[in-house]
Amino acid sequence: MISAAVNCLPDTLMADSVKKRIIIFDDDPSRRDSLSMLLNMCHDMECVATFENAINAAEQIRLTNPDMVLMDMDMPKANGIMGTREIKVHFPHLPIIIQTVLDDNQNIFEAIKAGANGYILKTTPPEKLLAQLREALEGGAPMTSTVAIKVLQFFRDEPSTTDYSLSEREKSILKLLVDGHSYKMIADKSNISYFTVCNHIKKIYEKLHVNSATEAVRLAIQQRLINPF
Repeated sequence: MISAAVNCLPDTLMADSVKKRIIIFDDDPSRRDSLSMLLNMCHDMECVATFENAINAAEQIRLTNPDMVLMDMDMPKANGIMGTREIKVHFPHLPIIIQTVLDDNQNIFEAIKAGANGYILKTTPPEKLLAQLREALEGGAPMTSTVAIKVLQFFRDEPSTTDYSLSEREKSILKLLVDGHSYKMIADKSNISYFTVCNHIKKIYEKLHVNSATEAVRLAIQQRLINPF
């Protein structure tokens, strides 16, 4: 279970910032309470509602107007895949992060196909979870490392039949994005500035004809645009 004893403050504290509204779908009441407490300790995020399953998920979004959804995968009556798919039909740009104990290939790719913006295991430490949620709010597509490895294993030797004219640098950055790295981590690993990463990612979006990291990752997976090794 998540401990609330964690530093929730990001590197730069903005006292007058507006908190990002997050709702939680999870059938475990103890985990719902724990996650809610964790988020409400943060100066930049808050939990505004919790639900035990994803029944009428789109309607719950209309009523609560969140900035992001934290979605459990395995719930009774309506699971996370069903909820994600329903929400994305009506709110395509709303970030949805799947949280689960399951890291099998079928669940991972079903979540990605449903439109999930990230896939994080419930064993993720609280501080890392919060960092990944912030990254998703900035347009990133966070993935737990074990999940990212499975995604990369999906890539084999079959190249894309479409030429997107990605440069080697753009392919490298796209690979890191698929691997679940944040923009800051990509900058560090690539020896370039954060703003340069943002510029490269903007160009990647233009070349792939997508509008978000989720769409870029999904297209990279479907078209096998990068070398996974």
